[in-house]
Amino acid sequence: MGTGTKQDTKLVTTSEIKSAVVRFAGDSGDGMQLAGTQFTTTSAVIGNDIATLPDYPAEIRAPIGTVAGVSGFQVNFAAESIFTPGDKVNALIAMNPAAFKAHIGDVEPGGVVIVNESEFGKVNLRKAGYEEGYNPLDEGSFDQTYQLVKVPITRLNAEALKDSGLGAKDANRCKNMFALGVVYWLYDRPLDTTIAQIDSFFGKKKNLPEVAKANIASLKSGYYFGETAEVFPVRFHVAKAAIAPGKYRKITGNEAVAMGLVTAAKLAGKDVCYCSYPITPASSVLHALAGMRNFGVKTFQAEDEIAAVCSAIGASFAGQLGVTGTSGPGLALKSEAIGLAVMTELPLIVVNVQRGGPATGLPTKTEQSDLLQAMFGRNGECPVVLVAAQSPGDCFDITIEAVRIALQHRVPVIILTDGYLGNGSEPWRIPDPDSFEKIEVQHPKDPEQFQAYARDENLVRPWALPGTPGLEHRLGGLEKQHLTGNVNYEPANHQLMMEVRKQKVERVAKVIPPIEPYGDASGDLLVLGWGGTHGSIFTAVENARKAGKNVSGAHLRHLNPMPSNLGDLLKNFKRVLIPELNLGQLRLLIRGKFLVDARGLNKVQGRPFLVEEITQAIDLMLDDEFGDREYLRPHDGVVRLEDQDYDFTSIDGRSG
Repeated sequence: MGTGTKQDTKLVTTSEIKSAVVRFAGDSGDGMQLAGTQFTTTSAVIGNDIATLPDYPAEIRAPIGTVAGVSGFQVNFAAESIFTPGDKVNALIAMNPAAFKAHIGDVEPGGVVIVNESEFGKVNLRKAGYEEGYNPLDEGSFDQTYQLVKVPITRLNAEALKDSGLGAKDANRCKNMFALGVVYWLYDRPLDTTIAQIDSFFGKKKNLPEVAKANIASLKSGYYFGETAEVFPVRFHVAKAAIAPGKYRKITGNEAVAMGLVTAAKLAGKDVCYCSYPITPASSVLHALAGMRNFGVKTFQAEDEIAAVCSAIGASFAGQLGVTGTSGPGLALKSEAIGLAVMTELPLIVVNVQRGGPATGLPTKTEQSDLLQAMFGRNGECPVVLVAAQSPGDCFDITIEAVRIALQHRVPVIILTDGYLGNGSEPWRIPDPDSFEKIEVQHPKDPEQFQAYARDENLVRPWALPGTPGLEHRLGGLEKQHLTGNVNYEPANHQLMMEVRKQKVERVAKVIPPIEPYGDASGDLLVLGWGGTHGSIFTAVENARKAGKNVSGAHLRHLNPMPSNLGDLLKNFKRVLIPELNLGQLRLLIRGKFLVDARGLNKVQGRPFLVEEITQAIDLMLDDEFGDREYLRPHDGVVRLEDQDYDFTSIDGRSG
C-alpha cells in the first residue's frame, strides 16, 4: 500500500500511500453515514479521487446493539483514478461490538482497527451475539492479525463536552465527530471543510449554536487525541489525484438523476413533473427534486405507486415531462400503467433504483434484480426502451439520454440504476451548459393535416397538446386504429399496431452510439457488463491486460434496444463472461438474441462485486476451467452462514 515514508515535524512517521479504504461502522443512531460523508467531502475537496459504499440496515428501527442494526459507510480515496469503493478495508472504525463483529472479516491483514472500547461491556457483547464472558478485544490473536487500537471514544467525548451545556444524551450524539477527528489525524486530513459545514448547518439555526460548538469540540478532541496519545505507530498521507482540470463536486447517483431530469427538461423547453411514492433506495430522488421548484419542477408524493405513474402519464399527456421513480416492488405495481403509456405512445420516464428481491427482499442492499422485469414485466407485447447508468456521475448523462429518447420517440424509457449507484458518490466534473444539445420536440397545430396515429420515418406519432383547436382525438388503453386512433378490434389492425410499436423501439438503435470495447476488438475473452458493475469489471480487465492476458471489456448502457454492433463484437471473441448482481438475466438475453455461449459470474449478496472476484473468474475462463457450467458464484462451492458451513456443491451452476 505504501510507496515511501517520511518524518513529520512532530517525529511521527508518515507513510505516503496511493490509496486507502476506510469504513465507519456503528449503530444506526451513531452517525456513521454523516461521518463517512464528511470524510468523503474533505477527501474530494483536497483533490483525491473517491468512491463510496453506504450500507444501511434493512429494518427501520433495528434493535440497538445488534448486528442487524449496524450502519456502515465505506470510502476509497486515492491519488490515482479509482472506479470501486475497494475490496479490502485498510482501516475500520467500530463504534460497538456489533459493528466489530459485522465488519472485522473485511479488514486486510495488518489493517488498522479502531474500536470504541467504552461500548464493549457485557450487555453490548451479548446483544452482538458473543458468548457470555467472551470479549474479542481480549483475544491476543487480534493484536497479531490487525493493528488493534482501543480508544474509549464515548468516555473521552463526554469529558471533552462536560462544559458544553449539552445534556448527556445530546453530548453522546457527538461521538461520531470524535471518531472522525481521530481518522482525520490518522490520514492527514484537514478539519476546515467539516468545521465549515457544521457551522453552516447548526450555527444558523435558531438556538443551535451550542450544538455546532459541541460537534466542533468533539472533532478537534478526536484529532488531538490521535496527535498526542501515541497509540498509532504510523499515520498516512494520500496525495492529490491527477484529474482533468475543471470544477468538480461530490455527487450521488440519485442527486445526478435529479439534476439530469431538470437539465433535460430545460433543453426540451419542458417542466419536470415528478410523481412518486417513497420507497428505498429511490426516495432521495424525490427529496432532491422537491428543492428545485425554482427550476419549474413539480413534485407529487402520491398515495401509492399506481397513482404516481398514472399522474406522470397525465403530465405527459398535458405536454410536460412526466417522470415517476421507484424500486423493484414499485415497478411491479406500475406495470399496467406503463402498458397504458405504451398504448397511448406518450413519453414517460421511469427511474428504477434497484434493490435486492424478491418481495420486500433486501430493501437497503444493492442488486441488479429488475432487468427482466423492466424488459418483459407487462401484459401483452409491451416494448419499452431500457437504459442503465454505470456510475453515480453517469446517472446524470444517462438521464438526459433517456429524456431525449422518450420525448423524441414517444416511448416510455426505464432508467435502471441501483442502490450502490444511487447512494454511492464520486467526484463529478460539472459540465459546461453550452455543451448540451437542445432536445427538439414538435407539437402539431394544423387540424387539416392531423391524424392521431399517423407516423414519421421513425414510426413516431404526433404529440398533440390538449386544448389545441381541431386536434381532439381518442386516447386510452384499448387498441387503436392505424392513423385515426379510434378504438379498433380488427385482427389485422392489432397485428399491425403490435409490430409498429415493436419496430418503433427497435429504431431507437439508429440514434444510440455503437458499443466500444476497452481493450482489443477481438481476442480470447470479452467481459461484458451493465449498470453498476462497470467499476469492478473495468478495474479487473485493466489489471488482467497489464498482466499480459488476452482479455477485453465492454459495458452496456443501452439494454433495449442494444447497440447495433453488439452481435458482431461478441462473435469476435472465443469466450464471453457476464458478471451480474443477479442469477443471469443479461446472460439469458444475450444467449437468446445472439446465440452466444456466454457464461456468468453471478452474485446476489446485497454487495457489489469485488475486483478480486471478477479477476478469479477471468482466470478460470482463460484457463478453460469453467467446464460446462453456465455460471459461477463468488467463492463457489461453500456459502458461509453465521458459524456453519452449508455445502452447496449440488447446486453447481449447470443448466436446470
